Amino acid sequence: MRKLFFIVFALCVVNAEVWGQEYSWEAVEMQGNMTGCISPSKDNVPQAIGTFKGSKYIAPNGKVYKKNSIVAKTARAVLDAQPAMARVKDVIGHSTKAMTTEYPESALSNWFIDLLMKKTEQLAGKKVHIGISNFGGIRVDMPEGEIILDDMLSMFPFKNQLAYVEHTGKQIRTILEEMAATRFQVLGGVRVVAEDGKLVSVEIDGEPLDDEKIYGMATISFLLEGGDGLTLSKNATSLTVYKDVQIIDAVLEHLREETSAGRPVDYSTDGRVVIRK
Repeated sequence: MRKLFFIVFALCVVNAEVWGQEYSWEAVEMQGNMTGCISPSKDNVPQAIGTFKGSKYIAPNGKVYKKNSIVAKTARAVLDAQPAMARVKDVIGHSTKAMTTEYPESALSNWFIDLLMKKTEQLAGKKVHIGISNFGGIRVDMPEGEIILDDMLSMFPFKNQLAYVEHTGKQIRTILEEMAATRFQVLGGVRVVAEDGKLVSVEIDGEPLDDEKIYGMATISFLLEGGDGLTLSKNATSLTVYKDVQIIDAVLEHLREETSAGRPVDYSTDGRVVIRK
């Protein structure tokens, strides 16, 4: 069952505490057995949430509630919100399978960073060799089947911009060594092997990392100055932040292009991050 994260009355709620860039985010499934309510699509609002007849609220399962009851008041608030929410229920794509984020790599995180690299390369007009983002920036799972706009807005809710950074291979090695000692984030364009908190090997474009070479990196503004413990602007040879292009912009553009071409979301892991025990 799809979860719409702004419909408290239906299936789920989100509790978010915001302080700067510090967030907690939890989706909690709600039970609709009392009313028979389900998460509505764009075209089944009365069937999913119920209707009002005179002063009474009639739930989907046929139960009737007085207008001053808490159930009826909640239903009224949700029903009144539906016209404004219709846009985010538009179907914008299709996924062949459900995808979740898993450490140290997953189909969903790989899909995300690879499209981010592609868009950043277009913006920079330069080769992007490596991509780094954070697992914490992917807030919900990819559903199987229809993808609606709300899925993407809920998946990538933070207003971080795309950034292009150039680093020496030596600096990239330092970044990856720090990850190996702590925790890897979402990686693209590389194949890394770590063991016992140490970086064993790094390959970019099928070749061992060259400490003297300059590499192009795609990332997000949040990770440039300390987000999730990363300072990807440190020792950069060049840095460009695309202030008019947020993560969600790149994701929606990519998804719509793929949908227009008749291609569904279908991704997998590929062994880009290996942690030996």
